[in-house]
Order: sequence, then structure tokens, then C-alpha cells
Amino acid sequence: MKEVFTGSFTQQEPIPEEGIAAAVKAMRHGRLHRYNLVEGEVGEVAELEQEFAAFTGAKYCLAVASGGYALGCAMRAVGVAPGDKVLTNAFTLAPVPGAIVGLGAVPVFVEVTQDLTIDLDDLERQIAATGARTLLLSHMRGHICDMDRLMVLCDRAGVTVIEDCAHTMGAAWNGVPSGRHGRVGCYSTQTYKHMNSGEGGLLISDDPEVMARAIFLSGSYMLYDRHRAAPPAEVFERVKFDTPNISGRMDNLRAAILRPQLRALRGQCEKWNRLYRAVEAGLENTPGLTLFRRPAAERFVGSSFQFLLKGWVTAKLQEVLRRCAARGVELKWFGAQEPVAFTSRYDHWRYAATPALPQTDAVLAGLIDMRLPLTFSTADCELIARIIRAEVSALWQAEEGSGAATG
Repeated sequence: MKEVFTGSFTQQEPIPEEGIAAAVKAMRHGRLHRYNLVEGEVGEVAELEQEFAAFTGAKYCLAVASGGYALGCAMRAVGVAPGDKVLTNAFTLAPVPGAIVGLGAVPVFVEVTQDLTIDLDDLERQIAATGARTLLLSHMRGHICDMDRLMVLCDRAGVTVIEDCAHTMGAAWNGVPSGRHGRVGCYSTQTYKHMNSGEGGLLISDDPEVMARAIFLSGSYMLYDRHRAAPPAEVFERVKFDTPNISGRMDNLRAAILRPQLRALRGQCEKWNRLYRAVEAGLENTPGLTLFRRPAAERFVGSSFQFLLKGWVTAKLQEVLRRCAARGVELKWFGAQEPVAFTSRYDHWRYAATPALPQTDAVLAGLIDMRLPLTFSTADCELIARIIRAEVSALWQAEEGSGAATG
């Protein structure tokens, strides 16, 4: 009898009791708006900003309504204007080009490598060809490129780097936390990210003027003195008359839920990586399946798992997905001709120019993706790996002789 997995790939851990108690307290007193405080009260949002700045080692932090809002706010704060070209990975999720287009700017897609990271050689070519001076770098699915080389390249060309760290909260490159290489780091606290407030986002920066502008943009009015992880008042005075209000504040209810999760985050990241390594070990040397090797310099957070069915014909790849789903294993494919749930790709986003990107196409054609929620155990992940291995191996071996498994 075939093994079947019965867990849920979309079920999160419950909110910590401490967070529930803090949220209930906020609901009882009713001061949910971040600036609605009584004398001597700091507020949950301001406390969260201080704590997240300390967690990342940043000077300044701003909590906002969503990760997508964080991206748009960051771009506005560094001076991206309508018509400007903004570089970004061709392999990312729709909110990234969406944030660029939302500003009236123009996405310029850069090829990705076989390691799922931005192609630095193509990035250099695109900088020279387009004159773009902003890079919205997506650490897509938690894969971090050589950030030392990237920053040398961008600094030399005068390109401002904004990091989309929606999948790398708690990760690092060569000991530097993700989000600390660029001028701004942006994070998401949407349910399927590393901290869960339903929706939410965070920005960090060491640049005082950028952060002052971001705080005004988020809807602070003239209440910037109620921020703790913020630049001094004179910086706000310099920018207050030419920075619009595009309200996107986080509220005290969501911040209350997030603060205990932040205190537990390092331990949660370690658990994610144990789950990731269990799947990786179970899939090692599976015929027809290629794993991604993580660089030694990368401290990653394995909240999702990817592998390649490189060169497989579409029908056989889809059969793998169907067979795994029948045994309870939910896999996503980034090579489909039509967008499915979150698995859209650059040529689906027809509101942006989509040049031919053959290298990226070849990667996405065989790219399989799977969530690893913390509700899974190591034993669950070992079972999931056995199921994937069995179905991939069966199809590969059945068709290997005929040559129909690959094209």
C-alpha cells in the first residue's frame, strides 16, 4: 500500500499566547491606530520597530500595512519616479513588478541562474543597456545571490539597491543579515512568511533621509516624534514639505501579534532548516531530479523547498504533480502556460514589457516549489520526500529507455 501524507501545506502554527493576550488588550482599550496613545505610552507598533531594527542591526525601521506597500514606499523614498526604469529578477512573484508598475515606473527583467538567483553578468549588461539606476532585488524563495559581488557592481554603476526580503527574514550572506546590504530592506509579515500578522510589512535602512521620507509616505502626518526607530527631527524638517502622504501604516493589533513571534524567530528559522534538510536528504540522488546546492556564505531560511525536473516534457512533469497530489503532497510548478495561484512568471505580467529570457525560461520550465510550514515535523518531511522520490523515480525509470521523460 502506498504511503499518503495527510497534513496541510497551508496551515500555520497558532499565534503565540503572549501575542493573543497583547492583541486582546489592544482590543479592550481600543487604541488600534499607531498614533492613538495615552500619555507615556509608546505603542505596540513603535515597540516592534525598535525591536526589528535591533534584530537586523539597522538604525531605522518602519512598520507598514503589507510587504507590497513596503516595496512601493521604499522606491518612492529613494526617488524612483514615473517613467524610471527599475531592474528586478525575472524570477519573482507578481507583487514585485506590481510595485514598480504601481509607481508608473518600468520593470526591466534580469535573467536568473540555475541557482535561482539574479544573473550578475546579465545585471551588468542591463545596467549598461538601460541606464536604470535602481535595483529591486528579490531574494525569491529564500535564495540569496553573491551579495558582495552584487554590491560592488551596483555601487560602481551608481545603482541603488532595495532588497525584497519577503522570503529571507532571518537569513544572511557572509554574516550580514538579509536586507542590510542595500539602501533599504523590505519584509513581509503576510501569513505565509516568517512572521504572521495576516498582512503587514517592515522597512529598514541606515539612511536618515530615506527613512524620514518613508515615514511621511506611510501616513505619519506631523506625528513623526512618536517613532522610536527613526531619524532625528531635523531630518524630517528637511523633507516634510515635498513628501506626499500615501497612507499604509501598521496598526497596534498586528504589531502586538508580531512582537512575540520576533522574539522566537531565530528558533523558528532553525526548525525550518531542519525540515528543509530532511526533505533534501530524502531526495538526494533521485534519478531525473536536480537539487539546489546552498552556498557556504548563505545562511538561509528553508521555509520552502525547490527542485528541478530539468528537461522533462510537460506531460510527464504534470503527471508527477498529479501523482504526488493524489498522495497528499502539494507541489507547485512555475513553468505553466497560464498563471496558477501564486505561480505566475514574468511573461504572464503583460502590463510590463517581456523580452525573451531564454535562460530564465529554461529554469522555470522544470522548477517545482513546495511550502514547508512549521506545522510539519521532521518525520512528515521524510515521508513527503519518500513520496516525491517514488513518483519521480517511477516515471523516470518507466520512460528513460523510450526517451519520453525528457525533451
